[in-house]
Amino acid sequence: MNIHEYQGKEILKQFGVAVPVGYVIENTDNAEAMAKKIQQEANTDTWAVKAQIHAGGRGKGGGVKIARSMSEVQEHAKAILGMNLITHQTGPNGKKVNKVLIEQGIYYEGESEIQEFYMSVLLNRATGKNIIMYSTEGGMDIETVAEKTPHLIFKEEIEPGMGILPFQARKIAYNLGLSGKAFKEMTKFVTALYRAFEKSDASLFEINPVFKTSDDKIFAADAKVNLDDNALYRHKEYEEMRDISEEDPAEVEAGKYNLNFVKLDGNVGCMVNGAGLAMATMDIIKLSGGDPANFLDVGGTANAQTVEAGFRIILKDPAVKAILINIFGGIVRCDRVAEGVVEAYKQMGTVGVPVIVRLQGTNAQEGKEIIDQSGLKVYSAITLEEAAARVKELV
Repeated sequence: MNIHEYQGKEILKQFGVAVPVGYVIENTDNAEAMAKKIQQEANTDTWAVKAQIHAGGRGKGGGVKIARSMSEVQEHAKAILGMNLITHQTGPNGKKVNKVLIEQGIYYEGESEIQEFYMSVLLNRATGKNIIMYSTEGGMDIETVAEKTPHLIFKEEIEPGMGILPFQARKIAYNLGLSGKAFKEMTKFVTALYRAFEKSDASLFEINPVFKTSDDKIFAADAKVNLDDNALYRHKEYEEMRDISEEDPAEVEAGKYNLNFVKLDGNVGCMVNGAGLAMATMDIIKLSGGDPANFLDVGGTANAQTVEAGFRIILKDPAVKAILINIFGGIVRCDRVAEGVVEAYKQMGTVGVPVIVRLQGTNAQEGKEIIDQSGLKVYSAITLEEAAARVKELV
């Protein structure tokens, strides 16, 4: 589950990670009041006004502004709140900004230079260990850094059950070229960051940039956080952070029916039971000349109602030109799937795209009879090759 920057910083703060003082607003009426409150708490005369959407690249898209007066805070907040923000991660349609974070400015002048670093904590699936990835090149796309200057990316693996050890935190601070007070502050920062990642059951903490101020303080200037959905039962307070308006409506609806659904960009909708069979079905669609429009696993407890719901969700995509239903009846019965397809057809009146149904396994014959006797325009298939041929013929 993705959460907003301001929510990620709330979690970081709970574990002792230094973050700028800030408050989120949903209308501009109290923008100046929030700026004044931040001024009193942080003793600052500059503010950052930041769009809150689940996407990176907000600054390049005009979603992050620095204000040097309270009137500028109000001006920037009005410009950003409600805007359609387009970044390299939102796609061409962009995302509407419903919330704005106002926080203390940390770009102030002093005797020593400011610095920006990159740091993230995630699981290295190849080794089964958590890893801290960091670089001196903060504020940039890490993909670009990896491509052009891979030697500037460092990695520190953490042994399971041991947590980050003091020498590892010192090693990270050393590799970032820090010394003195900044070195000590960075070791504290890294240790607290890893503790936040571990205790919150996160799958990703990405801080870009980690900011060293001119007086050697270390701040998390940004926070991209992804929480493990499967662990939310342990963190009810985090579950409440979910912002459905930032998620794909089809995926939200699918979640209500416990369907595993991911929207893709193709033209052939698919409904399958089992993730492995779903992947094989997507391959078949590609080999037949089509492109999968979605990943949809109805699971082993599917019934007529969940199948009907999945059918409706697929058909909401105007790009879909055909639907391939591929069910292996092991736990889920083929006749239940057939009943769901027929019921969805009847409820919707007209479907408008050809539907190919392949049923194998438990009650496959009964399922085929239900479809054949329904009088609906549904194409049946026995083998995967036959299903692929039908897709190629109809798309």
